[in-house]
Amino acid sequence: MSKPDDFLPTVRALVHCYQTFVVHSESHIRTLGLTPAQFDIVATLGNTPGMTATELGEKTLITKGTLTGVVDRLVDRGWVERVAHESDRRCQIVRLTKAGDKLFNKVFPAHMAFMQTQFAGATLAEHANWQAALNALQAQLTPESPT
Repeated sequence: MSKPDDFLPTVRALVHCYQTFVVHSESHIRTLGLTPAQFDIVATLGNTPGMTATELGEKTLITKGTLTGVVDRLVDRGWVERVAHESDRRCQIVRLTKAGDKLFNKVFPAHMAFMQTQFAGATLAEHANWQAALNALQAQLTPESPT
């Protein structure tokens, strides 16, 4: 049976791993001329017809309060536009412009190639083990839904 504090090394390892991942990922994104939040929005909107701000907020790692400002700055740079929703006049669709599509087609593959180098040398079995461990941890941390 585990002791009450046995989980702390797991939390520490998870946090250190996440922080290391973020530092490497975000430093590369900045070399592409974007902030991490800008990249998140461009990557999320890429290859889509666009989405509402609510949908965009749900699919990104950006808080609602930050999302509007980041989208505003992307609009100012000509990479994103807001257009009226076809069926709900209260909503706007956020989508990439032609310049935004060009940006997406440049930065997304570049970042995926960079991230691939971070996993170079790992075997398929290692990937499967990591995925299984992370999925199990997520399941452990996910509250049970009320029945």
